[in-house]
Amino acid sequence: MTDHQGEQQQPHAYPAYPPPPAYAPPVPAAGHRRARRPVALIAAVAIAAAAIGGGASVLVQQLTGTDGAGGGSTAVNGTNVSRSSTGTVAGVARAVAPSIVEIRAASASGRSTGSGVVITADGEIITNHHVISGASEITVRLGDGRTRTAKVVGTDPGKDLALIKLEGASGLKAAALGDSSRVRVGDQVVAIGSPEGLTGTVTSGIVSALDRDVTVAKDGGGQQPRDPGQGWPFEFGGQRFNGDTGASKTTYKAIQTDASLNPGNSGGALIGMDGRIIGINSAMYAPSAATGSTAGSVGLGFAIPIDTVKADLDELRAGSAG
Repeated sequence: MTDHQGEQQQPHAYPAYPPPPAYAPPVPAAGHRRARRPVALIAAVAIAAAAIGGGASVLVQQLTGTDGAGGGSTAVNGTNVSRSSTGTVAGVARAVAPSIVEIRAASASGRSTGSGVVITADGEIITNHHVISGASEITVRLGDGRTRTAKVVGTDPGKDLALIKLEGASGLKAAALGDSSRVRVGDQVVAIGSPEGLTGTVTSGIVSALDRDVTVAKDGGGQQPRDPGQGWPFEFGGQRFNGDTGASKTTYKAIQTDASLNPGNSGGALIGMDGRIIGINSAMYAPSAATGSTAGSVGLGFAIPIDTVKADLDELRAGSAG
């Protein structure tokens, strides 16, 4: 996914300048007092900073002249995600939103909207296979509002993954890919995508479970959901959701989250609080009322672990399909 604190007492009267005590205890050695005060001050600052948003390490660094981690940089290794910009839902959103795009795919059976994650500065984008399956034309809207066309580089229907690339792109902000093997149940997460075409929508929640078996259609062949408002059909726990998955299916292990996901979030990012991508949102349960209109998210969403994506990148870049 949550942004995904009496009665006045009359003051006592005290002399403005009370007289000094008759006896003043001896002052401890100067070196002894100097050794204790900075430590107490730093501890107090750290406690206060943690209470207002996790900025303790930055304050400690300013007071001590160190970087708090034995190095000289506050940037997460290998990325442009700053530690000081993450740790809160708002911080993660600011850091990662520029790397999340909206994808519109046109096929013989109609148009669909999904999301994607920019992973290279020249426009490589990870998304779900079912978002672009059978597409004859793909248009991508960047975080700054610009639009570009894209072509499919490679797909892996067996993992519901696809790699597309923007034409003529450069200088884009690439997302930092995390380590999904370190994700734990209860971890706070943020989701960013384009539900119902609402680009850059941010929600938050927690990791509800790990290694959930999610089944989707292996190759849509251009088939889109009969009712796009119902989301992409999938199976979980022996039940079907959002329609029929068809005869050709594939099952993958997924991260379950209660962060609000809706149709159009497919292919978007599930993000840890350090600003790194831990999963690609792929399936969500969107129940329908008797009238056929969607009832909204019920906190039952699934994401493909980012370790699965990283292991598949070479084949996707080579145009292979699993």
